[in-house]
Amino acid sequence: MTTPAATPRLQTGVLAEGVVRRFGDRTILDHLDLRIDDEELVVLLGPSGCGKSTLLRLLAGLDRPDGGRIEVPTKRAVVFQGDRLLPWQRVLRNVTLGLRGPDADQRARKALADVHLAGREKAWPKQLSGGEAQRVALARALVAEPELVLLDEPFAALDAITRLRMHDLVRELRRKHHAAMLLVTHDVDEAIALADRIVVMSNGRIGDTHRVDLSAADREASVAREQLRAALLVDLGLAGQH
Repeated sequence: MTTPAATPRLQTGVLAEGVVRRFGDRTILDHLDLRIDDEELVVLLGPSGCGKSTLLRLLAGLDRPDGGRIEVPTKRAVVFQGDRLLPWQRVLRNVTLGLRGPDADQRARKALADVHLAGREKAWPKQLSGGEAQRVALARALVAEPELVLLDEPFAALDAITRLRMHDLVRELRRKHHAAMLLVTHDVDEAIALADRIVVMSNGRIGDTHRVDLSAADREASVAREQLRAALLVDLGLAGQH
């Protein structure tokens, strides 16, 4: 008797099943399901207060669910809206924070070069622009070579031009580091610019999902982009707004 060959399992960066999170008598996450495959960039879209950051904190291990199951890689990193740099440490020491081994400085310098900050290792955080500080935060997240990077509205406080430059940097870092990524945002245009897949949160669960199969040029301007944008606005209850 022959045993049938096992079906190959799709490699998964994140698996959340039936996740529940409550604060008092308020249910924030209500049996939520989410899957992120290896090297996939998923954007979690939704209005403020819908539970996006609550989910990210659970995936980061900063909080615990009240129910359900979460599987995430051991090696993961988080980038928050604020850069959270230590003001009393120079840039290089902010990046090596938590690193061990004789090559920590070398790895940190490489990470800074990856985010185009080579030569700024001795700068103090107060000497950096907002965009530079967020690049240091990205370098600190990537220096340990995580399998999952969680980004909690990291560009929300930046001006429009700097935000576009950060989008270019995220694309470049994806090509180099091959980590799965979850980006939390309420910005529809940012979601379209970066995502492999956009998932919309609604009533504590994942609602509509949109695969983004657009070229770089079509993400900037195309009929398909406008159709996707319109669909996302409908999902968010913002139809008719621009």
